Amino acid sequence: MNAALSEPIVAVDVGNSRFKLGLFDAGASDCCPEPRSLLEFAPDGFDARQITDWLREAGAERVTWRIASVHRESSRRLEAWLDDERGGERRTQLKHTDLPLSVDVEHPERVGIDRLLAAVAVNAIRSPDRPAVVVDHGSAITVDLVDADGTFRGGAILPGIGMSAHALDRLTDQLPLVDVRDLNAPDALGRSTEAAIRSGLFWGAVGAVGQLIDRLAERAAGDPQVIVTGGAGQRIAEALGRESRFVAHLILSGITLSMPQA
Repeated sequence: MNAALSEPIVAVDVGNSRFKLGLFDAGASDCCPEPRSLLEFAPDGFDARQITDWLREAGAERVTWRIASVHRESSRRLEAWLDDERGGERRTQLKHTDLPLSVDVEHPERVGIDRLLAAVAVNAIRSPDRPAVVVDHGSAITVDLVDADGTFRGGAILPGIGMSAHALDRLTDQLPLVDVRDLNAPDALGRSTEAAIRSGLFWGAVGAVGQLIDRLAERAAGDPQVIVTGGAGQRIAEALGRESRFVAHLILSGITLSMPQA
């Protein structure tokens, strides 16, 4: 890591649909460290006691906080609690300028910090002579290119599977809301309305991601590695039909690799 700290580190990924907290030991390896304990909940399920109990059970009385957020209201709630209850601990709300990453896009400050953090972690694990395509399946799906020199070049954003399911329900008269929390490579031939929706959502996402990987590969200098993360990432990676690597906690690991100097 790029900062010597004596306390454990809590990396917080504040997303649009989930709070994810990872506890990392101080002095963990620079090469995409893994959290030793995880806590995850929906933003409307924010419960400070849950976080306090989680830290106590993990034996982490005093920690350093590193926060990355794409949801402003949820982030404000977390910051207010930290001010009230844990004001003596070091804390950083990460910005793109804090990251050890070259960014070549029109407006770096407008890029979702989660996309950039995923690129930071990918740079720690990809082959140094190969570019990478980074796929994150969250509320939205992002497909981004990292050049062989480690530069984030941008990419594509499209609705995630859950978001698309809600759109079909809300914007049509008769299509039902389908539960996609356990959507596992459904039969493409849906023989009911619900099955047809499941097929379209899953295989549509797989097809879109596959096409975007091909298009971004055309812009890369070399054959890119494909690294996938996010809630549905493992199932999508398996269905892509190409060599890809699933990394569960890519953004949390990127947070720990992006700490400003103490």
